[in-house]
Amino acid sequence: MGYAFFYTCRLSLSVAKKPLLDEGLVTVEELGLIGSALYFTYAFGKLTNGFLADHANVRKLMSTGLFVSAIINLAFGATSNATVFAVLWGFNGWFQSMGSAPSGVLIFQWFEPSRRGRFYSSWAGSHNIGEGITFVVTANLVTLWGWRAGFIAPGIMCVIIAIGLYWFLYDRPIAEGLPAPAVMFEEPDQVVPAKPSFKSQLGVLKMPVVWQLGIACALMYVARYAINSWGILFLQEERGYSLVDAGWVIGVYPVLGFIGSVLCGMISDRFFNSERNVPTFYFGLLNIGGMALLFYGPGGVWDYVAMGVFGFGIGGLIVFLAGLTAAEYCPRDAVGAVKGIIGLFSYLAASSQEYISAVLIDEVVVGEVTTYDFSRAITFWMAAGVLSIIVAYSVKITQGSKPVL
Repeated sequence: MGYAFFYTCRLSLSVAKKPLLDEGLVTVEELGLIGSALYFTYAFGKLTNGFLADHANVRKLMSTGLFVSAIINLAFGATSNATVFAVLWGFNGWFQSMGSAPSGVLIFQWFEPSRRGRFYSSWAGSHNIGEGITFVVTANLVTLWGWRAGFIAPGIMCVIIAIGLYWFLYDRPIAEGLPAPAVMFEEPDQVVPAKPSFKSQLGVLKMPVVWQLGIACALMYVARYAINSWGILFLQEERGYSLVDAGWVIGVYPVLGFIGSVLCGMISDRFFNSERNVPTFYFGLLNIGGMALLFYGPGGVWDYVAMGVFGFGIGGLIVFLAGLTAAEYCPRDAVGAVKGIIGLFSYLAASSQEYISAVLIDEVVVGEVTTYDFSRAITFWMAAGVLSIIVAYSVKITQGSKPVL
């Protein structure tokens, strides 16, 4: 629940883009810079807070991040200045980065290897809940009460959720007086010291697999955040949807994304002997196919189908590429560091995508009517998706199969 609501305070800008443009408060390029500010600080926050999560009290770290992000959303909804928007959204990125790595640390601490895939993927699916709330509920709120409601409503809700996290979330087992995971699950090769080793954390930087998966995930995040950030505007401009209707179309993506996230762990555990590389390739094909159908298909009901296929594929890719696979190649006391490193790759790419996409989207003015041409941006997004699965599959070629740690 906690991680799901992180996303409602991160994607609120995606829903409010066209109202902000229509009111003349920002330009497309300024929107790109504002979105880029969040992902840039998020990238370095993922790295820093990933290393910190291996040492810190996860309950306090995660609840603090969500609480401050909620306050920033409330502040965003109370201003109208593009420069202030960018500054606030940059700070939001840093506090948003306190959600993923702490969650990953807890999952690797609380669950044994034979079932870890299904539990990790169930947690990873939670972000789809937050995306669904944003694309459907927040879109309706913006339609009814204006763009400010798209920031104020998530802000109020996340203050409540953050307080709940602080009171009800557990820290790692040792902190709760329980045996260490290596003892509980009888893993003699995975004995973790009481205090995680900084040397062990830095050691993952020397592992080629971390770099391979980091690059693959970065390319996948270009495609993922292209839809998250620009999908609603694309449907409004290229397909003529209203904000609410576009929200419903994009809303199919997180629903199927949740299903893909939950099932991918079970599928890889049961049918691929917990090897993640081959199913990663299949989910990558679905990701590319869904984008192709959305951008080049006939529209109408096929837009819903496209978002379903894309969502199912991206749901599995987020599980495999954004942490699970790399963490299983690395020491248990460096899980937060691994997620932080891959997060740095991923969100530097997402940040770059925001600005590059804004530049590639052509503004076309005919008389007093302004429209936007997405052709060049679509080529960029599709190429990133294709390259992602090629790099991801190279892990199988260079590393082969290995037992899950």
